[in-house]
Amino acid sequence: MKPLNDTRLRLLGPVALFAFVALFFRLDWYLKLPIKTALFNDAIGLTAGLICWQIARWVVLRLQKQYPGLANTRRRLLWLLAVLPVLVTFAWLLRHTVRFLIEGQFLYFTSAVELSRTLGMQVFYHFIYFVVYEGWYISRQWQRATVETNDLQKVSLQSQLTSLQSQVNPHFLFNCLNSLSSLIREDPVAADQFLEELTSVFRYQLQASEDRLIALREEMSFIHAYIHLLQTRYPTGLVFDLAVDESLLALFIPPLAIQVLVENAVRYNVILATKPLTIRISTTSDRWLLVENTLQRKSIRIDTVGEGLTNLAATYALLGQETIQIDEQKGRYMVSLPLLSQESVAISPSIS
Repeated sequence: MKPLNDTRLRLLGPVALFAFVALFFRLDWYLKLPIKTALFNDAIGLTAGLICWQIARWVVLRLQKQYPGLANTRRRLLWLLAVLPVLVTFAWLLRHTVRFLIEGQFLYFTSAVELSRTLGMQVFYHFIYFVVYEGWYISRQWQRATVETNDLQKVSLQSQLTSLQSQVNPHFLFNCLNSLSSLIREDPVAADQFLEELTSVFRYQLQASEDRLIALREEMSFIHAYIHLLQTRYPTGLVFDLAVDESLLALFIPPLAIQVLVENAVRYNVILATKPLTIRISTTSDRWLLVENTLQRKSIRIDTVGEGLTNLAATYALLGQETIQIDEQKGRYMVSLPLLSQESVAISPSIS
């Protein structure tokens, strides 16, 4: 969050507040005083107000640092209520100790009514201090949460659009239908299985694109169907190696994340029977999913804006998680995705 810049407010705020109270709450009292006495009171009141504003500001900002975010708003407010009597007492002592040192006596507190009235005014002052800084903080936090939610929705919509475009891509459909047509003539049983896997892929893409996160178990089930389609198209040029720890299948990732990485590998690399493309999908003990492929780039340039990887990185960032990692070495390209648990992120109810 952008640092608070309130230099003018710290200087003018106490003056404006003091003037407001003097005009609307204590004007009749001030009119009864001699000018010299009124100016003397104003000088003491303004000085005390400036000091108390700084102290109250420090307390509020300290609590915001100690208990940040909207989730801790109740805790911060309870702490402010707890320290309010201390700050009010200090303000009263500060103001009237200065008066006592100058005049040698307390002039205005011969009655409980006057004492109660003065303490009440101090409570009012500190209430304004708290409202100014805590209200500003809550407003900024709410705006930030709103922006992040909107950004996440945009990323989700963009991901859905990208996925939908992939689903209805004429080349994708042509290749699948061409493969299916060949299988129907050559191997009807294999054609039935291909059609079943193709239906499963389309169904998953339509359903999963509506979720923020999805279980790795479901994503891997989808990937098996997707791999079947790819290996039907490239029976000897595409090799998959799956090494996913079953104990991690209950963790979560953004939907269609693995498909994006597999599709990128197929799109940008040469696939030949004499030079097969190997794609390995694995996990690590520290809860990372790795998608690695041999690097054998096509010589023909393919126009792209890298929307898939950009959306993945943005999704992890907006969820407040570690970002994806990309590692390119000689002959090898690898993307690492952090696997998420229910405890590490607030998962929406729509997650399967």
